[in-house]
Amino acid sequence: MRLALIIVFIFGVLASRTLIFQRGYFNMHDDLQMMRQLSMEKCFLDLQIPCRWIPDMGYGFGFPLFNFYPPLPYLVGEIFRVLGFSFVETAKLLFATAIVASGVAMFYLAKEVFLPAGRQVAIKGGVLAAIFYMWAPYHAVDVYVRGAMNESWALIFFPLIFLFSYKLITVHGSRFTVLLALAWTGLLLSHNLMVMIFAPVFAVWCLLWLWLKKNKDFLHTTYYLLLAGILALGLSAFFTFPAIFENKFTWLKSQLIGYYDYTAHFVDLNQLLISRFWDYGPSVWLEYDRMSFQIGHLHWMLPLFIIVIWLYSLITKKKKFLFINRKSLIIILFLFTVGWFSAFLTHVRSTPVWQGLPFLALVQFPWRFLTLIIFSFSFLIGFLVIVFQKLIPKYYVLCTAIVVSVMIAMNWNYFLPEHGKMGKLTDKEKFSNAAWELQQTAGIYDYLPITAKEAPKAPQKVLAEFMDPKTGEALKDQSGLTKMEQGTNWARFTVKGAQSSVVRIGIFDFPGWKVKVDGELIEHYIPEVERWGRMWINVPEGTHQVVAQFTNTPVRSLSNMISLISWLTLAGIIVFKRKKK
Repeated sequence: MRLALIIVFIFGVLASRTLIFQRGYFNMHDDLQMMRQLSMEKCFLDLQIPCRWIPDMGYGFGFPLFNFYPPLPYLVGEIFRVLGFSFVETAKLLFATAIVASGVAMFYLAKEVFLPAGRQVAIKGGVLAAIFYMWAPYHAVDVYVRGAMNESWALIFFPLIFLFSYKLITVHGSRFTVLLALAWTGLLLSHNLMVMIFAPVFAVWCLLWLWLKKNKDFLHTTYYLLLAGILALGLSAFFTFPAIFENKFTWLKSQLIGYYDYTAHFVDLNQLLISRFWDYGPSVWLEYDRMSFQIGHLHWMLPLFIIVIWLYSLITKKKKFLFINRKSLIIILFLFTVGWFSAFLTHVRSTPVWQGLPFLALVQFPWRFLTLIIFSFSFLIGFLVIVFQKLIPKYYVLCTAIVVSVMIAMNWNYFLPEHGKMGKLTDKEKFSNAAWELQQTAGIYDYLPITAKEAPKAPQKVLAEFMDPKTGEALKDQSGLTKMEQGTNWARFTVKGAQSSVVRIGIFDFPGWKVKVDGELIEHYIPEVERWGRMWINVPEGTHQVVAQFTNTPVRSLSNMISLISWLTLAGIIVFKRKKK
């Protein structure tokens, strides 16, 4: 068992070799990992917990980023930061952690499900499934091409959710309810869209095992499955509920049109099954794609081989081949179906399904279903050890090693950054000059408040300005604005004027922002002349201190309270169980 984990760990490190052992950074599509980590750290230092508003993005006018963008990887990233790692190293280590942890999670899942075949065979099958999962080409796309931190982290929790639900149904025990809730919490805090596409597969998985067990505890087990789901929603409520109920205050629709329209991102059979094309460019229309969407030759051929062997055994009825019991067969067919149906959903022929289920448009890219494909097929490939063990018992370990070696050889060069090496980059270089400005302005429409009629055309230059309310132009004399300071969720400055004045605050308006003058709450507004959605206030004559504070809305306050109660309840359950033992 220990040796098996070491093997899985080694193969995970090999897939992450450049991330761990090479200095520098690498090009990726979503090159905001360091900016997000910096923003999370600033929130912690500013005691904005949970982190919601970050001041540096949105052209420097602020963004409700972590009100909608899952925070888990960056919360873990703070552990690396406390240990002294730079932002460059932290981002790379988070990607490496996602690869290795997904393999370990798959190992435990496959080992448990294969256990009826014998402990040693189950362990070897778990190792095989784990290696194929970590080394799937799309795993390399997620990390080395797209830089999709959150999606790569979601791949950790697919196997864990399957594992703990399987244990809860087959073994029972309240600890599996807690573990299942934590696994779902991990997914909810890692990637919203992965929750949506994974939930139906999870539901069928649970129904299959409830049916296969056919015990009298059906209602009892179902109750604990639902309890785990409720607990997971409670634990993640601080993020999940605001993300659901407050996205109407942003330009969410901008993420579903133009480039992000799913109809422009279907893939063809050649891209899925045949082509070994590899590049680091974007997903565009069909033959113009510069990104690989291959499942991996062995990743789809070996599941077919397993099915063919089963069909042969069924037709010939030879005892030598009748080694797959009923439960194993059902799980094999289930995984096979999930994999190929997910592959179908990446193809343009599935358009009627996408049109019939409008919520699928939120997925944006049909090829995102490759996550389900590599999960189900890698899991299914673990059964290959059982096939080899029954057909060629003397050589099944050797054959398994050959399969792994061939697969690694075929995919080795995928697990590399562009040009095969890291580029020289330091934290200081990433957070200064043009690199800093590029990160500030990136993804401006992602969570742009709906109060902005259009995206800004220039970054924030000053925190506050005297304005002409008729023309919408800044006045020439700004000397009355002094002592300007800004944190992650607050800003303050002093206004001095011989007469009442109109001041524009260089922060986007968004539900939760409140402005006080000398401690008294005042109304802020957005006049017709304001195109970028910044807050305006009227200040009376004299000297006054203005403080803007980002506060919780009723939804956020309630969500925070639900999460606090849920985490305290979880802690209480754990303490109670330990004392009981």
